[in-house]
Amino acid sequence: MIYIGADHGGFQIKQTVKNWLAEQGLQFTDLGAIDYNMQDDYPQYAFAVASQVGANTQDNIPWKDANKGILFCRTATGMVIVANKVKGIKAAALYNTEQAKKARLTNNCNIGVIAGDWTSEPQAREIIGIFLNTEFSREERHIRRVEQIKNFEDGV
Repeated sequence: MIYIGADHGGFQIKQTVKNWLAEQGLQFTDLGAIDYNMQDDYPQYAFAVASQVGANTQDNIPWKDANKGILFCRTATGMVIVANKVKGIKAAALYNTEQAKKARLTNNCNIGVIAGDWTSEPQAREIIGIFLNTEFSREERHIRRVEQIKNFEDGV
């Protein structure tokens, strides 16, 4: 399942991406904002998406079958900060396709965040497509590094 969320700064691009996800036949759940509200606050949407992804994280299944998240806000920064507070989350700001690819290949990120202020709708679709279709490399050095993060979260 793909969980998506946006505050007012990413609301419009999220709406466009929802249509694109549906056209691709991908299952998603929109955790808000459901209506545009210029006064809303990004943490509630980032926590909602990250909590769903974090509660259902399974590192040993193929990425195509794993729960993942896409968040949208003005700069991506706030959403990344909030999402990474949730255990099991590895969120990254995705500013271009190469960054999206590396976030998956080397960091096994499970949430990608799009900056509405600097990303066009066609760019967002391309970036998200790369993010959704790139498996973690499973190279020993990347596994070791991701495991160090998990161990810190677990207090090991």
